[in-house]
Amino acid sequence: MPFVEPITIKEVIENVHKKNYLLPAIQREFVWGTEQIKKLFDSLMRDYPISSFLFWEIEKQNIRKYLFYEFVRDYHERDNRHNPKADLGGESGITAILDGQQRLTSLYIGLKGTYSYKLPRKRWDNDSAFPKRKLYLNLLSPSDNEDVEFNFNFLTKDEANKKDKDNFWFLVGDILNLNEEYQVADYLIENDISSLEKDKYKFANRTLYKLHAIIHKNKSINFFLEKGESLDKVLNIFIRVNSGGTQLSYSDLLLSIATAQWKEKDAREEITSFVDEINAVGDGFDANKDFVLKNCLVLGGFKDIAFKVDNFNQDNMLAIEKKWDEISKAVKASFVLLSSLGYHRDTLTSNNALIPIAGYLHKIGSPDNFSESSKYQEDRKRIFKWLVMVLLKRTFSGQPDNVLRPIREVIESSEDGFPFDGIVSKLKGSTKAISFDDDEIDNLLYYQYAQAYTYSVLAFIYPSLDFRNKFHQDHIFPKKLFTRTKLVKRGISEDKIAFYMDNYNCLANLKLLEGIPNQEKSGKDFIDWIKEKYPNDNDRKAYMEKHYIPDVDLSLENFKQFIEERKKLIVIAFKSLLS
Repeated sequence: MPFVEPITIKEVIENVHKKNYLLPAIQREFVWGTEQIKKLFDSLMRDYPISSFLFWEIEKQNIRKYLFYEFVRDYHERDNRHNPKADLGGESGITAILDGQQRLTSLYIGLKGTYSYKLPRKRWDNDSAFPKRKLYLNLLSPSDNEDVEFNFNFLTKDEANKKDKDNFWFLVGDILNLNEEYQVADYLIENDISSLEKDKYKFANRTLYKLHAIIHKNKSINFFLEKGESLDKVLNIFIRVNSGGTQLSYSDLLLSIATAQWKEKDAREEITSFVDEINAVGDGFDANKDFVLKNCLVLGGFKDIAFKVDNFNQDNMLAIEKKWDEISKAVKASFVLLSSLGYHRDTLTSNNALIPIAGYLHKIGSPDNFSESSKYQEDRKRIFKWLVMVLLKRTFSGQPDNVLRPIREVIESSEDGFPFDGIVSKLKGSTKAISFDDDEIDNLLYYQYAQAYTYSVLAFIYPSLDFRNKFHQDHIFPKKLFTRTKLVKRGISEDKIAFYMDNYNCLANLKLLEGIPNQEKSGKDFIDWIKEKYPNDNDRKAYMEKHYIPDVDLSLENFKQFIEERKKLIVIAFKSLLS
């Protein structure tokens, strides 16, 4: 495997653009963030080495033996994360990238592509939350970040157009159009940068000439070239190169090997599209390839379910391919069930907790109506109770395989519905025991409004609710009332205000309420709202029992006693439902 003559970044970008460089199916997808891309360009500007690359040259008559993908060109965190499959209809052979995909994709996005990531505090389904950004370089000022020297940034067009005495944002991709050095000088003159104060002009001049040199002149892309046609050899090289560090997970290798060894299906397309499919269930989830592949190992019946390359032989891969349809059906059914129980990406605190549920559904044939049919009502109750307990106990943290194996044994040997009691008994006495002592139950009351675990506690004490409807975490005493100014105005003494501010968001002031009633109640004193909503004493009493409202003075002035008494009712309810 020879080390050949290095090439310039412009040459490598042209080859990516013309699709002369492609990615073999054994490569994982692009995972770098904007900070990593900016650091790569900063390293180049500072003459730091960016490591060598490994290319695989394939002649035209052999390229159809394998599966290849194009580079991501315009990355979108929600809508465009996957590499498109390559069209191999050209007249010549191709060069496949075995090592260096993240760096080459980053170079291409920085010079020709775009990067769209979600803005904070905006909804995932809001298109405007993902503005299109390109890479820019500030020609007037260095970075104020001590880790980097040059001020690269991903900006929208409007952001880049804002100029002042310290900021002139040069679109990095425009350097590709400045082929000759004199064009750099012309650019500085045409944009009036040469007329700025001496220090600013000198910095801009050095910076832009340096960028021109690293793109057009410096041969910084050093690479080894493999010309062998043996997939086994190439796969071995790939694993040797990538498994030595921590960047490539074993699940990436598993997907790579599966893609190379599946006979009838394209493992990469099947699994990546399936991840998107299950994440779109209900209000959305946050599963990944690791989770899906772990399901393949557990539901596929393999004795060893760990991510170890040695276990991913051809027989195992072909067994997964054969069972893929039934495995994927069971996994999706588990997400549909979880969605019907009110869970989504923000409240499901462990994806691994779904694996035993998928395993049980797989065992009973993944019936299409499992989440709705009265036939499975008792099963759903057992699963829900088990799920809440393992989520709150954080059973699957640490080494999940040590829990998945014994639970799978219980499920496989069970004959009468979801084996809740059997699983509890199997784990009893271990560090993963599914039981709560008094201190653990008391600690549940420290969860706060909108925290992930809060939903599980509230949902558990409302076993009669139909979670297929939309429920909100509702403040019993509205949070709008809890400002220091309003509390003082209501006559709340200073020695009590701290308690009010510390506890209005606590679980003891929360309940689950359907969306429309929640909007109706917004901002009203609770004592006024409940009397207005339920003028009949019996109806009001039934509501209070349902929501564990203590029989005390419900005015805001009595908030401290209300919190203390409601905590007691929740603890009693939780213990009762556990037993």
